[in-house]
Amino acid sequence: MLEKFKKHINQNLPFLVNSKLLLAISGGIDSVILAHLLHEMQLNYSLAHCNFKLRYEHSDKDAVFVADIATELGVGFHTIEFETTSYAEEKKLSTQMAARELRYNWFDELILKHDYDYVLTAHHTNDNIETVLINLTRGSSLQGLTGIPEINGNIVRPLLPFTRAEIEQYTIVNNISWREDESNQSTKYFRNKIRHEVVPVLEKLNPSVLETFNTHLSYLKLEKKVLDNHFEKVKNEVSFLEGDLFKINIKKLKKHIEYKAYLYYMLKGCLFTEWSDIEGLMSGQSGKYVNSKTHRLIKDRDFLLLEEKSLHLQQLNIEINKNVTKINTPINLSFNFVNQVGSLTKNIIYVNGDILEYPLHLRKKNEGDFFFPFGMKGKKKISKYFKDEKMSLIDKENSWLLCDAKGVVIWVVGRRSDDRYSVTQTTNKILKITLN
Repeated sequence: MLEKFKKHINQNLPFLVNSKLLLAISGGIDSVILAHLLHEMQLNYSLAHCNFKLRYEHSDKDAVFVADIATELGVGFHTIEFETTSYAEEKKLSTQMAARELRYNWFDELILKHDYDYVLTAHHTNDNIETVLINLTRGSSLQGLTGIPEINGNIVRPLLPFTRAEIEQYTIVNNISWREDESNQSTKYFRNKIRHEVVPVLEKLNPSVLETFNTHLSYLKLEKKVLDNHFEKVKNEVSFLEGDLFKINIKKLKKHIEYKAYLYYMLKGCLFTEWSDIEGLMSGQSGKYVNSKTHRLIKDRDFLLLEEKSLHLQQLNIEINKNVTKINTPINLSFNFVNQVGSLTKNIIYVNGDILEYPLHLRKKNEGDFFFPFGMKGKKKISKYFKDEKMSLIDKENSWLLCDAKGVVIWVVGRRSDDRYSVTQTTNKILKITLN
């Protein structure tokens, strides 16, 4: 196995040879063997062990065992303890998802602190076939049927071409010990059910099923690459990025017979589940939208607009005191007293400082807000002003109001000021406010 591993690294993952590596190690057979293989190749690596405190004294013994391996191999060692159960309850996650989130967040911290280039995990062929079968059982796109990626950003999985049988044989030949997690034998977990009850049946039907699987997977990945290239070409034809907005031209998209497939491709990472509602947006009224946990898709005339959610901005209320000359969050505004009124633009207004009441407030629109638009007669609700300006839902939500201490609107920022704060011939203090 060692020679096969060396060949795999040199041919397929040569960038690891001169990199600084961090190996995620549990103490189980897979990660322990990977630690020994890396040692045999004399690569530059350290070990990182998470004690999730889920198996009581067994978890503590795992941590001691891994520390001993680090000493034996003469490599760096990082360890951390997590209150995984409490974290899972707080974040409303399953224990497995909580452990994953804690683990990878910690790896990110170690990478930044110690300048590691890559994190290595010890997933192998059996893990891969289990993942594909799980995805197939639950329903999956082509992405899920291509299994675990060997390289995913700075995460690398060098044991993917190797089977559990090869790994076990290597431990026997080299007399290597490891820690066994008894929960791996329990079939109450879906993955373990696949491992202990489904895969053995497949191996009886086809003794070479793992080799066949790896071959099939390599072809499937090539086919996926061809499809991805085509999807990217169509994506560039029918969509574009405008600031933080991803805009999809509905007419251009619908020119393609399989437009639903292209739409799914463009939105697949946004956690949408109500695909029938998304399809309905194509012919729906402007302003209709569909939410996911992380994004929102809005129909705006001839376009679908995709944005990331930033709900915290809706609650922001920035207080601006009299001595403040500039703010940078959530937008850039500067405040300067001047001697005379200059040229007016949408991004520059001049305010009658004599009547200004502090502190000022920068906030989003509230129900019932109104102002007296400069250059117009009478008052108008902010909502009506937005409608008359034919602003999209996203433009409305991205708009900020600058108000005085009593909540009177001074400026719909970047659009129109309030006539009540206009500079007059008797004004002594002129405040220039600029949107940068």
